[in-house]
Amino acid sequence: MKVKKMLVPLSALTLLTSVLAACSNSNHEAKESGPSSSSTSTSTSSTEKKPSGSPVTLTVEIFDRGIQGQPDLNNNTWTRYINEHFGKPNNAVVKFVPVPRSQEVDKLNVLMASGEAPDISFTYDNTTVYRYAKMNGIMQLNDLMAEHGKDLTNYLGEKVLSYGVYNGKQMAIPAKRTSLAWGGMFIRKDWLDKLGLPLPTTRDELYNALVAFRDKNPGGVDGVIPWGLAATGMNYGTGNLVDSFWKAQSEEEFVTGTGWLRPGNKEAMKYLNKLYNEKLISPDFALDKTAKQVDADVTNGKVGFFSANWDYPLRQNISEPLKANVPEANYVPIDTFKNDEGKYKKIAYNENGINIIIPKSSKNAELAIKYLNWMSSPDVLFFLQYGEEGVNHKMNANGIPEVINQTGDNMQTSYLNLDYTLVVNGVELGDPEKNIKALAATAPGLEEVAEQSYKINTTDTYTGFYFDTPNEANIKFGKTLGDLNKQMTDKLISCKPAEFDNLYDKMVAEYMAAGGQAVADESIKIYKAMQANKK
Repeated sequence: MKVKKMLVPLSALTLLTSVLAACSNSNHEAKESGPSSSSTSTSTSSTEKKPSGSPVTLTVEIFDRGIQGQPDLNNNTWTRYINEHFGKPNNAVVKFVPVPRSQEVDKLNVLMASGEAPDISFTYDNTTVYRYAKMNGIMQLNDLMAEHGKDLTNYLGEKVLSYGVYNGKQMAIPAKRTSLAWGGMFIRKDWLDKLGLPLPTTRDELYNALVAFRDKNPGGVDGVIPWGLAATGMNYGTGNLVDSFWKAQSEEEFVTGTGWLRPGNKEAMKYLNKLYNEKLISPDFALDKTAKQVDADVTNGKVGFFSANWDYPLRQNISEPLKANVPEANYVPIDTFKNDEGKYKKIAYNENGINIIIPKSSKNAELAIKYLNWMSSPDVLFFLQYGEEGVNHKMNANGIPEVINQTGDNMQTSYLNLDYTLVVNGVELGDPEKNIKALAATAPGLEEVAEQSYKINTTDTYTGFYFDTPNEANIKFGKTLGDLNKQMTDKLISCKPAEFDNLYDKMVAEYMAAGGQAVADESIKIYKAMQANKK
């Protein structure tokens, strides 16, 4: 049968890893720039005895994204606010432990193995959480949440929290994701206009535009790059091009199967290989493992088309240097990869975001839950996302806060301080409609681009299938298969066309032998059990 709403597990995200990024919800309407003293003391009630003695150090992981000009990640406007409003009332010092964003799983594994993982650690990788839960390396949180996390529980809700339940126990606290759009595709409309070309709405139309960008160089740049790409796993991926080649499958086939064996997958990779060998893709993309090179290419006006997070061109580190370097550049969102059913199928986020865990080695689990509980306050979230009115944000005519981009201590090192607001992924104004308007207001002058991109990338979407039982094979082989996915994708895109067919078949066989078949078999077993339980 054909699947009306396709669902995909981690094992099927073979060719979607480059879309990840991290990216981008209590019910309130912000009425002040930050919390009052009474609204920030939720971690200590009048019936609790205030802690005394030497302050306790609560360690919290934070991504180091390597943003140019970023402040000290332990000493800035946001960390001082946290220590003033949570630390002092709880006789604690909150210390942030930087982890490189591009190495988050590897670094966390090292910290966990050495017993030095922060009291509050996190990862986007579900398999990593499965593994630690099985190893008894992280704490069961039901009792702690019941005693110290009532506001946190109410804020996240049962559906979001269910994504952190393993074998009936709350082992992780998923963040609430308020923006469900994931990837996006953007093209230089000013280049198209110069060439007299329309916005591409099909794969062939995009191909023609890429060829024209290569041959006619409408921007007059040195080293034009029709399609900007980075190594697999980084931003600047292939968007939903691969999805557009996939043939219809039953739900069971789609959610349990291996992406490399999906009907149409080989043809999709061959198409990307064709583009690369025709010099339509960044020539050294596989070496760009931080995406810094393609960031530079985009902001210097060399790139005609790219796919990244749905809001990537709106972000300060892209929009500001691009405007300074190439004022006429005009990236607009497009939907161009249509499948044989006439749909633009693309993956969207589930309601859950990053997974927060407390390692067994932590001696401050109670304080950690109190910290997350405090953070779930509407006023706290508002300040951490928007700061002080007149300094960090201004209110527009519609009553929506607009971030004032800053440098130094006031600079946000991630979108709306994502790395300091662990309980939420995305803007949180307590109202979905206001959240969308706030998303559009993140880049003044680009509001229309934002709204168009969000609409495009929440249309014709499917979401990840949630298996209610850990996949033991995925726990065992997940890291190896994840690394293989990246290697295979990069090699297959960049190999010589004559080598492609044999290389694809050889590498897929190696992938299945390295655990891919075991993961698929276990997925089928769990899926069938879940369907039987519904009857």
